Amino acid sequence: MAKSPTQAASQTTSCTFGGCAKKWIFRLVVVAVLYVTFGWLDSIKDQWYVFDPPFLHQVAKDAITTHPNNLDGMIQHIVTNLTTTYPASSDVIVINPNTSEWVFNNAGGAMGAMYIIHASITEYLIIFGTPLGTEGHTGLHTADDYFHILVGEQWAFKPGSLEMERYQPGDVHLLPRGVAKQYKMHEGCFALEYARGWIPLMLPFGMADTLTSTLDIPTFINTARITGREMIKNLLIGKI
Repeated sequence: MAKSPTQAASQTTSCTFGGCAKKWIFRLVVVAVLYVTFGWLDSIKDQWYVFDPPFLHQVAKDAITTHPNNLDGMIQHIVTNLTTTYPASSDVIVINPNTSEWVFNNAGGAMGAMYIIHASITEYLIIFGTPLGTEGHTGLHTADDYFHILVGEQWAFKPGSLEMERYQPGDVHLLPRGVAKQYKMHEGCFALEYARGWIPLMLPFGMADTLTSTLDIPTFINTARITGREMIKNLLIGKI
């Protein structure tokens, strides 16, 4: 016996509704699993940190004291200290000792150059700055960022503040994750920058301006190459 058009439409609607319900249940389960997994990973990420913020602050201050007004000397001091503290034979963390490996960095409207000392999934350590001065948006990140001023000054401001924050050589500007500010490296400034958290999630901010504004493809390629190389080297020794 043939089904009436009304019966056929009702059955089709029922099947469609059932299929949609299953799809949405599956999606909700996937979201729930990802949420729990990411929450768990975030709760244990501290065990993968190697660098200690007070130690890095002391290294930066020692570099300033030992090599006043000599940025190259400061950088060499920092790298020598780190490679001595964490030698390649220790298999704890990989340090990039090539202090000539600089690349431009455009992010949040600011421009400078950086030398990547270390890059892994949960930590990065760089020298960043410019002798010309620059300003822009810090970005909104999934990592805590420690900006150790070596030379020059950094100024910062966040909505609701009526006065600027001022950071000079030897100071640390801590930007907690989830916090954004306007910042300015006044008349030239260089800093030892350390971030701890989920570093891959910071990369789009650090590279987006290159693709959407400067179109400096060689810089994009070099940045991706160096970052990827250092992350892989660290993963190979078990450093997350």
